[in-house]
Amino acid sequence: MIDFNPLTPEFRQDPYPFYDLLRQYAPIFFWDRWQMYFLSRYDDCVALLRDNRLGHGTFQVDRAPETQQALVAMQKDWLLFKNPPDHTRLRGLVHKVFTPRMVEQLRGMVERITNELLDKVQAQGHMDVIADLAYPLPVTVIAEMLGIPPADHLAFHALSNALARSLDLTEETAVYDRASQAAETFRAYLAQLADERRQRPQDDLLSALVAVEEAGERLNTNELYATCAFLFVAGHETTINLIGNGTLALLQHPDQLALLRNDPTLAGTAVEELLRYDSPVQMTSRMVLEDFEYNGRFFHRGDSIAFLLGSANHDPDRFEQPRQLNLQRQKNQHLSFGSGIHYCLGAPLARLEGQIAITTLLERMPNLALAGIEPEHGGNYLLRGLKHLYVAFNR
Repeated sequence: MIDFNPLTPEFRQDPYPFYDLLRQYAPIFFWDRWQMYFLSRYDDCVALLRDNRLGHGTFQVDRAPETQQALVAMQKDWLLFKNPPDHTRLRGLVHKVFTPRMVEQLRGMVERITNELLDKVQAQGHMDVIADLAYPLPVTVIAEMLGIPPADHLAFHALSNALARSLDLTEETAVYDRASQAAETFRAYLAQLADERRQRPQDDLLSALVAVEEAGERLNTNELYATCAFLFVAGHETTINLIGNGTLALLQHPDQLALLRNDPTLAGTAVEELLRYDSPVQMTSRMVLEDFEYNGRFFHRGDSIAFLLGSANHDPDRFEQPRQLNLQRQKNQHLSFGSGIHYCLGAPLARLEGQIAITTLLERMPNLALAGIEPEHGGNYLLRGLKHLYVAFNR
């Protein structure tokens, strides 16, 4: 018997020892409490994430409690929960903005914002990496891409947090109620902003999507608002955790921190390793769309399967010495951005922001060290990140 319960504080603070047990003794584990299968090995996750017999179920808005209907109505149009051909259509509308070539054009903006944020704290000799850098950087970038005014960024982060929390493994009804209220507020705000863009288009993603929606062929109004909300949530929640988790991992491995500080050209492989070592996204899930057999296990239509990406990234059959942080690791096809048709649309942007934020922090803050307050992970398991990360450095 394996003591598996992803709702416990112990699991959320450090899930990796539990993953080790699952991979060794129950790589396809059925959790009675939620009637859900959990896959923990790399090869199994890759195989089934790419299997078109799995997808997402239909959202029944009218079956949700009244206090949660706005949330369900919005999430049913999120890219994350769409199957082809709708997924293909919606992804095609925004994909060109997030290609590596287009994202590279944002480098100057990301560098400017990063340095402006560090300018504010450098004279202090201490900072909270989460509040002072990891949060405001990706929020500002995705908000500017969408065309959200700077004065509204802070309010949007609170709404985004509520929506992101609804993706977690939780049985708390209040979480979904709050997320539904956030969805209503998000939609009302975006409706007003979209009306402004119809009158006065600007050079931003919202204006581009409004133009497509007005054409009436490839994007309806509900999808417009849902897509913008999803891009805002996905465009910064995971990057906050990449920067926070990555900085903590470096501080806990001084040899690797020194390696990157002395050779910033390692930024690319370093961020890939930091993504693998403590993945900002620990899990994703699918629904079985048709009966099939896999490795002697028979899955039925309607079954739910969870893919433990954090576990797959620590599978010793795939990664040599997976518990070791190695910024020079070459064979590093981690699953932190998923796999298959739902591979993370914003991966190039997250990589760019992570590389610039972490290398600039190390360059500008000499003798960076933990400030003595034990880092604490947030309550969200699926989006694994820190509440705060207090550090000190030479001014």
